[in-house]
Amino acid sequence: MAALCERPAVVAVGGPTATGKTALAVRLAQTFGGEAISADSMEVYRGLDIGTAKATQAERAGVPHHLLDILDPDEAYSVADFTAAAGACIRRLAAQGRLPILAGGTGLYLTSLLSGLDFSAETADPALRAALRRRAETEGPAALYAELARLDPAYAATVHPNNLTRVLRALEIAAVTGRPLSAQRAAARPARPPYRALCLCLAYHDRAALYRRIDARVDRMMEQGLLAEARYVYENRARFAAAAQAIGYKELFPYLAGESELAPCVAALKQASRRYAKRQLTWFRHQGEATWLYLDEPGAPPAAERAEALVREFLAGG
Repeated sequence: MAALCERPAVVAVGGPTATGKTALAVRLAQTFGGEAISADSMEVYRGLDIGTAKATQAERAGVPHHLLDILDPDEAYSVADFTAAAGACIRRLAAQGRLPILAGGTGLYLTSLLSGLDFSAETADPALRAALRRRAETEGPAALYAELARLDPAYAATVHPNNLTRVLRALEIAAVTGRPLSAQRAAARPARPPYRALCLCLAYHDRAALYRRIDARVDRMMEQGLLAEARYVYENRARFAAAAQAIGYKELFPYLAGESELAPCVAALKQASRRYAKRQLTWFRHQGEATWLYLDEPGAPPAAERAEALVREFLAGG
């Protein structure tokens, strides 16, 4: 029991986009003396606020948020970078008696951190990576994804074909080590997770209700100036590798290039966001450790109240 208590308690709020993860994380932090840690692969970038749905200062309600605005958009950021930074943050907050509350929809980041995956064996070969990127430019990203699917179907199933950064990284590691990335990460998972974690996932029973929220949020983003932010990414797309591939920006590129009207691009952004939400749901449901809070649960108290009760029970059981 003493060893169990040595593990920091962590609350994670996951689920698909537009379900209110940040708002719930802020409320839990206010209630339980916590601080928020972003588990989002794009919110680390300065100047990319609207397209990443980054919480405003007002929305953060005075709660300290970590791993926001820590990099320029031309800097690389990986799941290994996240787990190292978030792990250090968790240890620091736990030592201060603060409750770390992870919030974000990048499922790979959350599950890798909470399971304690060790990325130290994933060596890099910059020359090989550059060669793979040149191949992607000449052969197309689909060819590289198809190669990954042949070499490592288990890992390829977790990667969107358009996520060139992750595709190239998996091919690079497989070539350098001679082992598929999925096998390496399975071997790198410790028998006992490093944290005592409660993972809450927000969702809707009615998928159409979620999709309406996503569409409405895209409309708000456009009103808030998303097009100008997308133009900034478009004009720097050769340097901003991750942002140029991110949902929220690339769908507007045809308009910025003079190849399309704006309305079809906004419609494409809504569709891409809905598809992303579906992939997020699939990811979190396959993890097995999440407690699901449905925002449209008939006859149930508000999800935030249910979440508070679950966290209170979780902390009391430590």
